[in-house]
Amino acid sequence: MKTVSKGKGKKTKIAATEDAWNLRLYVAGQTQKSITAFANLKKICEEHLAGKYKIEVIDLLKNPQLAKGDQIIALPTLVRKLPEPIKKIIGDLANTERVLVGLDIRAV
Repeated sequence: MKTVSKGKGKKTKIAATEDAWNLRLYVAGQTQKSITAFANLKKICEEHLAGKYKIEVIDLLKNPQLAKGDQIIALPTLVRKLPEPIKKIIGDLANTERVLVGLDIRAV
């Protein structure tokens, strides 16, 4: 399953200067935790990265070999590919503040 989304919401300041945020969400099938993680990520991106992000959902049940590239050890895992440096967050992304800080969208 591959999903690409472009956000359209209110604009807020972001820590990075890049125009595009490339995010990968690694999941294992359509579990409740995977669905929740995607919904939480989409909401955060709409509110804080409006129009400046791309989400790629990678289902490791369909493509298990893709876990090796980003060294995925737990699911769901969010990987920020761009802007660099690469950042990872494990879990359902329910703690919005933790996700914002972890992605460097909001300072600590």
